[in-house]
Amino acid sequence: MTNLEVSPQQESCPPAPAEGRSGPCLQLWPEREVPLGGVRAMNVKRTLPQRGLPTIGAWCFLDSFGPDRTAMSVLPHPHIGLQTVTWPLAGHIRHRDSVGSDVVVRPGELNIMTAGRGVSHSEFAMLPADGGELPLQRGLQLWVALPDADRHRAPAFEQHRELPVASGPGFTATVMVGEFGGVVSPATMYSPITGADVACEGDAVLPLNPDFEHGVLVLDGGLAVDGEDLPAGPLGYLGAGRSELRVQARPGTRFLLIGGEPFGEELLMWWNFVGRTHEEVEQAREDWEAQAALPDAVAAGARYGLVRGHGPDAGAEAGRIPAPPLPGVRLTPRKRAVD
Repeated sequence: MTNLEVSPQQESCPPAPAEGRSGPCLQLWPEREVPLGGVRAMNVKRTLPQRGLPTIGAWCFLDSFGPDRTAMSVLPHPHIGLQTVTWPLAGHIRHRDSVGSDVVVRPGELNIMTAGRGVSHSEFAMLPADGGELPLQRGLQLWVALPDADRHRAPAFEQHRELPVASGPGFTATVMVGEFGGVVSPATMYSPITGADVACEGDAVLPLNPDFEHGVLVLDGGLAVDGEDLPAGPLGYLGAGRSELRVQARPGTRFLLIGGEPFGEELLMWWNFVGRTHEEVEQAREDWEAQAALPDAVAAGARYGLVRGHGPDAGAEAGRIPAPPLPGVRLTPRKRAVD
């Protein structure tokens, strides 16, 4: 779960207005293709953050990748101030981190990593044991910003292989995080939030929390919301104040529903860091680069810890991802277009 852009831009996320954002609406925010390059050598489609829509609730980052047969191979890299949410749709991903986790996540299973004050991890596609063709890889990669009270906590990791399902008129939904339709996910989260993988066909009515703002990303098929088509690709921002969402879905439609209370804190995002100030982000970068010169025994106790299995004898899995240089200007806020 990383941003491998060679020259990442800062993403400053102003706080949501105290009175909340716009009421019910449908705004289409286009996906943009981001060439990650590097060892993963693949493109992703990014729909969050947007210049005018940096967050939906505490959700601050949303990439989708695949389907393709490019083998994900992401060496150890750092995070601060966020939770990563890994939701594979096809293919298996091996996750290792500095907390000591070494797990494989499969479609229908959820990985949640809480970075807190600092964590590092790696992700690799699981290759066929017989050396045959790599299975199709497809998935969603999301970040949730940690509120100020929790963003300096100790790092942690959890995997959930069984998740609860909510159902209602015309839909079924796997509740990944938070609460949806009266069903609560076991995943540990730190803000009022919802995240669900929804399947529906024909007319469907989904219950929503009117105190939340929501967004929809169609994965397969297509929807009509408020009489307007929402195809696969763009992110549909639904605003706040909806107690239900009525949709007309094409056969085989599947979509991601995310939402939460409008996030009331300003965020400063750069590379894999979610901070608050330029100085904080600069220090996070310096701390990661300083660890490169430390022996393993010392690095294990440093800010980001040590991801086992990537030492000098690990072959293609040896090494780490260095931090890109900061831009030559101070990281500064940007204005929010959605009020």
